[in-house]
Amino acid sequence: MSDMSPIIVALDFPDSAQALSLAEQLDPKLCRVKVGKELFTREGPVLVKALVNSGFEVFLDLKFHDIPNTVAAAVAAAAELGVWMVNVHASGGPRMMDAARKALDPMGSAAPLLTAVTVLTSMEQSELDQIGVNRALDEQVCELALLAERSGMDGVVCSARETSMLRERVAKDFWLVTPGIRPANSEQGDQRRVATPAEAVSKGSDYLVIGRPITRADSPLEALKQIAAELQQS
Repeated sequence: MSDMSPIIVALDFPDSAQALSLAEQLDPKLCRVKVGKELFTREGPVLVKALVNSGFEVFLDLKFHDIPNTVAAAVAAAAELGVWMVNVHASGGPRMMDAARKALDPMGSAAPLLTAVTVLTSMEQSELDQIGVNRALDEQVCELALLAERSGMDGVVCSARETSMLRERVAKDFWLVTPGIRPANSEQGDQRRVATPAEAVSKGSDYLVIGRPITRADSPLEALKQIAAELQQS
């Protein structure tokens, strides 16, 4: 576990004004923040740099999946923004992940964490079947995680429901990042494989991506503090 909070707040907003307004209500000592595809596509590197300059460690969640050279260049460009974590799709294969790893190696300890997405938390078994994946969902997650570990990734993005299984098969210092985190009694939204913060940590999650339960709260900071306090007690 990190020496600071495992909470990553998902800034899933359509523009920088709303994202930065929310970030101003948070404490970078209590959380990191995530910038995803919609926000980055609209606002770009300027927003990421603004968050970094405000003291936040930023998870740039763009899930790169392309030919090896393209992904390597994209990962290197992300690192130049000063982000804390960047990710790719494990299904891009070992050559792609290896290229991404080598693109960051010259940065040494200053390189961002490089993680790989296994199976999106919105997906169910029937959807894997429809795209021609013949493995069971859990087996597909495990195989992609092991492939990512062999390819030099620092960790994977997976459902909290799969962390117990993965913890038995990957190294202790292989980070497990779990979206789909919902405090008890909160709405599930479009996620399918979800867990509460305490459940996720107890099963082996290192970092918890939490969006609406914090960003749509009447007081985002109080919601953040409450989740952090519950994690300390668990």
